[in-house]
Amino acid sequence: MIPQIKKILYATDLTKNSAYAFYFASDLAQKNDARIVILHSIGPMPAQVYFEAGAAGEAAMKKGREAERQDDVAEIKKHLEEFCRKVESQTGLPCASLVSDVIVKEGYAVEEILNTADEKGCDVIVLGTHGKGWLSREFLGSVARSVIERTRKPTFLIPLPSDKGAVDWGAL
Repeated sequence: MIPQIKKILYATDLTKNSAYAFYFASDLAQKNDARIVILHSIGPMPAQVYFEAGAAGEAAMKKGREAERQDDVAEIKKHLEEFCRKVESQTGLPCASLVSDVIVKEGYAVEEILNTADEKGCDVIVLGTHGKGWLSREFLGSVARSVIERTRKPTFLIPLPSDKGAVDWGAL
């Protein structure tokens, strides 16, 4: 028996293909009476930056980085919520009511996707993929490939369509 889909993790890097993948996550949620958890991961600050700052500068940099991260999180959440409203107005998909949570985490994307999927009890993962042709076959995308290799959850990889169907976060 196929398990029911009640919670969908939609991971986004805020690119065109991840915006396009959101339509699939919304449609899947609507058809299954499920909710969407939106995740965006901000890469961690490289250790070299802290090393060069020295011990005294490291504490100040971390404090400044935390304030900056909180500003980034607020801005990204605002951007995602605005995108959701635009999708709803253009497609009729009840985006805002389908989204149960918008999460922005600092860390490595693969780890954050896998951890969030488990923490939030998500049944499936939806990701956009990059590229076309031989390059995409060779390099599916390090995040998408790693998620597929490491998760036991069904994962939908949504490629960016031709330019005619392309979607842009800012264009909606």
